[in-house]
Formats: sequence, structure tokens, C-alpha cells
Amino acid sequence: MAIRLIADSGSTKTDWCLIDGKKKKRFVTQGLSPYFLSSEQIEEILQKELKGKMKQVAPAEVFFYGTGCSNPANVKLIKKAIQAVFPKAKIIVDHDLIAAAKALCGDKKGIVCILGTGSNSCYYNGKKIVKNSPGLGFILGDEGSGSYLGKKVIQHYLYNTFDPDLMDRFNAKFNTDAIQILDAVYKQPLPNRYLAAFTIFLAENRGHYMIENIIEDGFNDFFFNHLYKFRETWSLPIHFVGSVAYGFKDVLKEMCSTYELQLGKVMQNPMEGLIQYHS
Repeated sequence: MAIRLIADSGSTKTDWCLIDGKKKKRFVTQGLSPYFLSSEQIEEILQKELKGKMKQVAPAEVFFYGTGCSNPANVKLIKKAIQAVFPKAKIIVDHDLIAAAKALCGDKKGIVCILGTGSNSCYYNGKKIVKNSPGLGFILGDEGSGSYLGKKVIQHYLYNTFDPDLMDRFNAKFNTDAIQILDAVYKQPLPNRYLAAFTIFLAENRGHYMIENIIEDGFNDFFFNHLYKFRETWSLPIHFVGSVAYGFKDVLKEMCSTYELQLGKVMQNPMEGLIQYHS
């Protein structure tokens, strides 16, 4: 079998796996979002963070699944960068939702959800994505995602909504202020990653009613705005992938039970499923 390189890229990090016969090597680089990085910047990241680790191994095929890659212009941008680094390889670029569907469902029908730095969902018929709820990005959408939940944490802090105990905990954890936060969100690059970093505060303070409310409200917004739009939601298993889904899977389980929905797999990332699919 030809040497294959598989990538699963979110906004924060990219998981890579080099498949050479029965040998598999895993790598991690930063996220390669075409919305925030140019083709030249992506090429530079690949040269610095990936190619050196591969020790002159040249893949014959590269399967890149990434955030923003349902947009043809973004596909072209990513393809150009990868081709510059691996000029002899056949490059296939597809979006992260297809990666999630292949990893979670294989060739079976299901509802597929991503809850990571961003969020997305679709109905997959076992071969292709048939219906997709529109992804509006972290400013207008991304309900239930890390950037969405992180934004709620910051709002609670800046509006002084947290009780004194949580305010103290926030200050001890992040050592920041309104000026620094607003500068990072409105003036610095990659604000979605910055916002998502605040979900750690939710994970570390479980049990407090304000924290639980933020998580439940964020997931409820995702269910209401996305999952409820698919009539298949009521009859098929609902699968989740992503760091946020995995970190708060107990909340997802409880909500699916409350709404009488069938919870399927909950995975931290789709790479294991993709390796199986492409092997």
C-alpha cells in the first residue's frame, strides 16, 4: 500500500498520522484554519512543525480534513500549501465534518456533531453528508463550542455576574483584566482560540451552579439551533467528537436522556476512526 499521510485539523491543533504498511507514526502541529492563516503561513508551519519529524519519508497520498474546508477557496489555499511541502503527493482536501462522519459512522447512518474550538453538525447517510446545519463561525454561531462557552465565561467575569468565590478563582487562574481581554478578542490574531482557552475554567469548577448553567445553556443552544433542525435526530444515534464534547460528555448524556434522543459515540478526536477508514 502507498504511504499515506492523514490530517485532522481544527482551529487549535492538527493531528497527523503517517501510515506506511503496518507502521503508524503520529504527529501534532498547530491548527491550520484557512480563515486565519495564508497559504504561505500554512506552508511555513508544515515545514517547521511536520516535515522535519517525518525524517525524509515522502507520502504518496495526503488526506487532509480541516475546519473551513467546505469552502472551495479554502480548499485551494490548503492544497497549495501542502503541495509546496510534498510536491509529488496526491492531495485530497475535505472538511472536518466528513472526517468526523467517516470516523464515527463508517458506512452507517447517523447524526454527526463536532464540539471543539468551533461546532458543526450534519446528517450522514453512510456514504455522504445529506444535510448540514450552517456553520456561522465563532462570532455569529458555533453554539456549544469552546469559543462559545469561553465567551460566556468572559461575559460572566466582565459583567461581574460570577459570585465572589468564582471571581476570585478566575483572577487566580488567569491573572488578566478587561483591557487585556478586549485587546486579545478585538485586536489580536486567532481570537477563537483565545476564547476557547477559557473553557478550562468550566472544567475545573464543575459542580458550581453557575458553571453547570453555562455548560447546559451552551449545549441547549447547540441542540435547539442545530440538532432539532434534522428530523433524523429523533430516530438515529447522535455521535459527538471534539475536546468539548469529550470533556463534558456527562452533560451530553443527561441531555440526550432528557430529550429522549439516542446518544451514540463520544470521541475526543476522530483520528483513530480515520486510520481505520483509510487502512
